[in-house]
Amino acid sequence: MPSVPHDRPPYDAELLAGLSAVTIPAFTAENLQGARDFFPTNADHITADGTIEHTERTFKGPESDLTISIFRPTNSKSPSRSPRPCIYSIHGGGMIVGNRFANIDQVVVWLKAFDAICVSIEYRLAPEHPDPAPIEDCYAGLLYTYEHGAELGIDPSKIVLTGVSAGGGLAAGLSLLARDRHGPKLLGQLLVAPMLDDQDLDYFSRHQLADAVVWNLESNRYGWTSLLGKRAGGNSVSCYAAPGRAEDLSGLPPAYIDVGSAELFRDENIGYASRLLAVGVQVELHVWPGAFHWSDAIVPGHPLSKYAVATRMEWLRRLLRIDS
Repeated sequence: MPSVPHDRPPYDAELLAGLSAVTIPAFTAENLQGARDFFPTNADHITADGTIEHTERTFKGPESDLTISIFRPTNSKSPSRSPRPCIYSIHGGGMIVGNRFANIDQVVVWLKAFDAICVSIEYRLAPEHPDPAPIEDCYAGLLYTYEHGAELGIDPSKIVLTGVSAGGGLAAGLSLLARDRHGPKLLGQLLVAPMLDDQDLDYFSRHQLADAVVWNLESNRYGWTSLLGKRAGGNSVSCYAAPGRAEDLSGLPPAYIDVGSAELFRDENIGYASRLLAVGVQVELHVWPGAFHWSDAIVPGHPLSKYAVATRMEWLRRLLRIDS
């Protein structure tokens, strides 16, 4: 383990104060069900105001039936048969918690702004369903979305992957998998504080911020061990499960990556962005000062949270080539 100095990036005081008003569950084996109960179990919080329509589809997955949720604006300005951009969303939760209704609130804003459609995949969770179940489910959902694009009203040339935390890691892994299997060509990947690598090794922030709020080193190791079992940290882990291990990052779609300066994933995210740039992949990277993991969702009214949300939207606007 690298030597860790006493100094560390400070949390933004107002963000930290906002965290105190929210009860974040412990992400531990002992509290796994309690952590899972933290997340919404339906789309009511998304559809309540009548501006978003929610439908579902079930299809055959790698081992069992899978379900996707489809969200679309009810006041679409596009002709009924005009294909629209697709945001393919993969929820976060450390590979162990969450569901397809989590982390959709921000995506809904993009749907309204860009007249887009969101497909959110219900992938199987570890430890009950270890690797490769989650990434294979995500790939199956992507294939279904691409192959049924016409009936879903989706433009197959405008599919953008997005995910927060573990969802961001799965989105990065899915980009690699789609490339290597010659699957759907993706327009971009929007990765919010992605969980990229099971190895601690040279990631200084893992130890500098081992006791970080919301998601700490202990939680991170539990999440990876749940996914990978005894392989975690070893030499037999696929880059699709842990994209930070990938040796070849060439030929991937443009990426947006952002992360807080005071969170565990900081250095693996910066390193991944740098390696993408080194092989010619277009990348936009932001390190938000004083931000902790998921702080923009926990304290959405903070100016930094608003700026982070607006910056992601502007990147999407440019990617989709939509005029302001």
